[in-house]
Amino acid sequence: MADKPLFRQLLEASTIGLNLVLATFVGLAMGYGLDKLFNTSPWFTIIFLMLGIIAGFRELIRMARKTYDGDDGNNKKGI
Repeated sequence: MADKPLFRQLLEASTIGLNLVLATFVGLAMGYGLDKLFNTSPWFTIIFLMLGIIAGFRELIRMARKTYDGDDGNNKKGI
């Protein structure tokens, strides 16, 4: 990551936290909406909140792995 400009590095670092929060919020909102629609509170909220958290951490790990590998997403493993 040393060969990238500083602004690019800061931009990538700021998206990590944003992705984690947005994925969690989207999961929570979807679950809450489904609970209101089907009157099943709190089951869909809990399920989709967990899925949102998992998706956020999965993206966090993917971005960390991309940074650690030192490439721009075109690694040979296909991960």
